[in-house]
Amino acid sequence: MLSLLEEVSRDHFPYPPATPAEVAEFEQRVGWKLDPDLRAFYLHCNGAELIKRLPNSPYQILPLAEIVRARVAIYGEDDGKWGPASVYTVCDVQDGNFVVIDVSRRVHGRYPLFDAWHEAWPDPNYCDKIEDSFSDFLEAALRERRPAYWLKRSAQSNT
Repeated sequence: MLSLLEEVSRDHFPYPPATPAEVAEFEQRVGWKLDPDLRAFYLHCNGAELIKRLPNSPYQILPLAEIVRARVAIYGEDDGKWGPASVYTVCDVQDGNFVVIDVSRRVHGRYPLFDAWHEAWPDPNYCDKIEDSFSDFLEAALRERRPAYWLKRSAQSNT
C-alpha cells in the first residue's frame, strides 16, 4: 500500500490528509471502521483525483465527508428498496456511477469493492465485484488508467 500511496502523491492529485480526529468522526457518523487499506489511504490523503483533475478525472476517491450510503448517492433516498444499508460510495467515476464498498463483507480483513452502475443499481446481475480490497482497486486503477467498468473485465479475463 505504501508504494501506491507514494504514486498517488507523486503522479496524481491527492487532497490533504485526514486527521485522526476526522477519521474518528467519520467512523462515528457511519457506524463502521475503516479497514487497514482505507485507513492508510485517508491518513495519507483525504481523497484524490486520479489521472486527471476534475471534471475530467475518471476516478475521484471521495473525501470522508462525502462518503454516504450508495442508495443515498444514487437515488437520493435512504430507503431499503434502493439497496442495502451496508454499501457505501468510496469513488465517484462520473456520470452518476460509483465504486462502492460493502461493509457487511470482508475478504482477508478488507471490504470488497463493486461497480455501482446507476442505471442498474442495486441489481447484482449488473453490479459486479471489481476487487477484493481498496489497495487492489487502487493498483488496478493506477495501472489500467481506464474507467472502473473496464477494471472488472480485466480482472475476470485474468481468472
